[in-house]
Amino acid sequence: MGIKDIIDIILVAFVLYETYKLMKGTGASNIFVGLLAFVLFWFLISRVFKLQLMGAILDRVISVGAIALIVIFQNEIRRFFSRIGSRQNWTFFKKIQHFFKSPNGKNKENTFPIMKVVLACRNMARTKTGALIVIARNSNLREYIESGDVIDADINTRLIENIFFKNSPLHDGAMIISDERITSAGSILPVSQNPDIPRHLGLRHRSALGITERTDALAIVVSEETGTISIAMDDTIDINVTAEQLERILAAKTS
Repeated sequence: MGIKDIIDIILVAFVLYETYKLMKGTGASNIFVGLLAFVLFWFLISRVFKLQLMGAILDRVISVGAIALIVIFQNEIRRFFSRIGSRQNWTFFKKIQHFFKSPNGKNKENTFPIMKVVLACRNMARTKTGALIVIARNSNLREYIESGDVIDADINTRLIENIFFKNSPLHDGAMIISDERITSAGSILPVSQNPDIPRHLGLRHRSALGITERTDALAIVVSEETGTISIAMDDTIDINVTAEQLERILAAKTS
């Protein structure tokens, strides 16, 4: 065994580990483990023990395995390439972009109207008005924006509250904020299939987590049952955050 073989083993182990991390917490994690067990079984039968009949059968199964993988893991594959293409993962280029974006290497001040969103969420929490607000960052949310009604309006506390008023025709969907404007309301989001989500969380929370699994967006949820505020980002969701905590998170993530 030479240096190239050692490097090859390390690279394969790294790819398998990162793939498992990507699928951990989703319904596909158990399938991935079962797939690895099947490949190990095939390797032992065909390469180690060299059983011809069983090996020939397994070889035919392995030969069409690529197509089966695409069918089984289509959502995870899409999520994987979406993460690779997201500009937030290219830290080096992002630093260069920030350096040239403003004079003297100074970052621009955050112009996102944080307090208008925070005040709307606090007011809706007090009245137990259900809401789901998605704030775009680097990922393109056009397909989700087009699934709802395009608004293209300035961010306004009262407008947010009126959209999620229980008698409003748009209150059941998600509001999407992009480029510091309310771009759509009543939008349909993907629902997370993560089995670790607490059972008491409803569709809004699962949709908030679903959009953050596929993009780098932030998602704010106001519970209609409890009046609590939750925020989802980076495949995780924080439940029952205060208005002050929400303000600090938005200040850090939208700058």
